[in-house]
Amino acid sequence: MQALLDVYKIRQDFPILNRKLKDGKRLVYLDNAATTQKPKEVIDSISRYYSEYNANIHRAVYQIAEEATEEYENTREKIRKFINAKYPEEIIFTRNTTESINLVAYTWGNSNIKKGNKIILTEYEHHSNIVPWQTLCHNKNAKVRYLEVDNDGYISLEDLDMMISKKEDGKTKLVSLSEMSNVLGTIFPVKEIIKMAHEKEIPVLLDGAQSVPHMKTDVQQSGCDFLAFSAHKMLGPTGVGVLYVKKDILEEMKPFILGGDMIKEVHKENTIFNDLPYRFEGGTPNIADVIGFNAAIDYLNKIGMENIREHELEMTSYLLDKIQDVKSTTIYGPKNAKDRGGLVSFNMDGIHPHDCATILNDYGVAIRSGHHCAQVLMEKLEIVASSRASLYIYNTKEEIDILIDALNHARRIFST
Repeated sequence: MQALLDVYKIRQDFPILNRKLKDGKRLVYLDNAATTQKPKEVIDSISRYYSEYNANIHRAVYQIAEEATEEYENTREKIRKFINAKYPEEIIFTRNTTESINLVAYTWGNSNIKKGNKIILTEYEHHSNIVPWQTLCHNKNAKVRYLEVDNDGYISLEDLDMMISKKEDGKTKLVSLSEMSNVLGTIFPVKEIIKMAHEKEIPVLLDGAQSVPHMKTDVQQSGCDFLAFSAHKMLGPTGVGVLYVKKDILEEMKPFILGGDMIKEVHKENTIFNDLPYRFEGGTPNIADVIGFNAAIDYLNKIGMENIREHELEMTSYLLDKIQDVKSTTIYGPKNAKDRGGLVSFNMDGIHPHDCATILNDYGVAIRSGHHCAQVLMEKLEIVASSRASLYIYNTKEEIDILIDALNHARRIFST
């Protein structure tokens, strides 16, 4: 079958992939679930802003300020199209996925969660989708309930329906879950989950940090009420997050950060807040990197999200097949690549993940080791940490072969 992507041509757009590390090893970057590398178009876009039209936005009427404002708002519209939101005012810029979820917890949550209510999460959530809800429920005397996942990350929709329907332990006010696990790679059936929740008038928040960069996203089709994701995991700069909120919900939410640009008028005794979405974007934003995100979205659109998903399926299948031959290695997550995103977490018997990552570094291979900000899941799996190799559009089978050679080398070291 002919490859859908010309990966070697794509790699030429990423300057860092040409880098040689110690001992002349070339960089094999397999930590894309943490952050992706940036194509030259994104780097140049940020540089161009600072070099040609660096100015604050939404305030001044001189030319370069108007240019900056236009480019900034162009990104908002591009994101709207990318996730198929109805209105640009449903798109709020934050610093990252974490801040987006916190915004919902502190604004919508404080207004809607009452004593005795419950919020449903899953056992495989990132800390960013646990801690804000724990804190909110503690302050409100409400409860967090966890939907169990099996060792491959699958859930029971029947169990979810029972949890939602059960009133004895509190009325369910929110379901908040990651669409794709950052440890197991498992992809949840979010359309079914959202439909089930909406039938009981329960809103759903999706943590899309791992899913939006890898799969076609359509918020109108899924029906989610909130969606949070980050630019830096999809070729964009760090310091830019996105929060999508349905307009009718957003209109009822109170501002999160108070100050400049989120106001219309300020008087001694009262303030009139700005229109949507600006009332949620107080202060000078990260203008340069929002503009850089525009270039990242252009790059992804040029490739096509369906093609990205197909490439990752091919690479993930190859990785799963190869890593099974590494002696005494436990692989976590779905056995079928179609049920997971482009990452594989694993442990090698007798080798701590940090030692594994250190040995791989000698081969120029960059992977992540640790609990991946998912300690609730680690407890479920009865492990303290794992190694994780995560893929993206520029990764190749040759790089996976280098990873496997390095893992076999680690096994030989610890077998002597």
